[in-house]
Amino acid sequence: MVYSIRHVTSFVYEPAIRESVMEVRVQPRNEARQRCLTFSLDISPRANIMTYRDFLGNTVHHFDIPGRHSQFKVTAQALVDVQAVPAPTPGAVGSWADLDSMVASGDFSEMLLPSQFAQSTELLRELTAELRLERSGDPLERMLELNHAIYGAFDYVQNVTSVDSPIDDALRDRKGVCQDLSHIMIAIVRELGVPCRYVSGYLCQRDGAHDRSADGATHAWLEAFLPGPGWVSFDPTNDLVGGERHIRVAVGRDYADVPPTRGVYKGDAESELSVAVMVTPAEAPSSEEITPRTVLRTRSPNRAGWEQFQHEQQQQ
Repeated sequence: MVYSIRHVTSFVYEPAIRESVMEVRVQPRNEARQRCLTFSLDISPRANIMTYRDFLGNTVHHFDIPGRHSQFKVTAQALVDVQAVPAPTPGAVGSWADLDSMVASGDFSEMLLPSQFAQSTELLRELTAELRLERSGDPLERMLELNHAIYGAFDYVQNVTSVDSPIDDALRDRKGVCQDLSHIMIAIVRELGVPCRYVSGYLCQRDGAHDRSADGATHAWLEAFLPGPGWVSFDPTNDLVGGERHIRVAVGRDYADVPPTRGVYKGDAESELSVAVMVTPAEAPSSEEITPRTVLRTRSPNRAGWEQFQHEQQQQ
């Protein structure tokens, strides 16, 4: 399936700021089952864009807007071909012993250790006790059970957590968005000795699919390394195994490695971030104006020098 993606991020400042520097991770990855056929990035006002790949192979665009400005817009457009891959079956996946052997001979340490947003807490230990966390069945069976259990244990509710919320915020009330549920499952899966990584991207909504994740926003899920098929995607927000509707942009240890936007600016200003995303089959029109589904207003501390953007977009 070929998808057309349009991702617009707008920043407004009052009063104007003196300079801003930003990096974005919005270009879909090129991999075995996914090809980014075309990609364009437009910055308004215009800026020189530098491109590099980070340590996990994600494409990063970096730019600087010098001089005073009160707003700027980042528009990413892509055409992506995603091939359907049959969901793995328990019989096609190796045992826990096979997994341990592959982990011992491979380089998976970064995806096994706790990370900034995916680490053990007392509330997480209570959840793992509730789920009776153990190495039962084979690795795939256990991942499917956990995916379904987390889907059932948490309500999908927007705006109850923020972009930098620790997992305890979602664990306490059993509510959150895809970013929270992915971090929670990653932390649990790593405790089983299964390499696990965070995936930032898009989910193409489909009539009748009953997806809980928000339309018009970025999405997040996770990948676990299993003996046989390798990296397999699990989406606990929607109780899905990743398929052709999941479009991968970046992978990391957790969200801290792959925010769609991250930057700094000079100035003391109230700011507003708005995000609009449209993902459609390629034959559908994608040039129409799209309405932002995420709007966040913040006020920077009254300090001289560079201020971090506190309004990175949360993945829904």
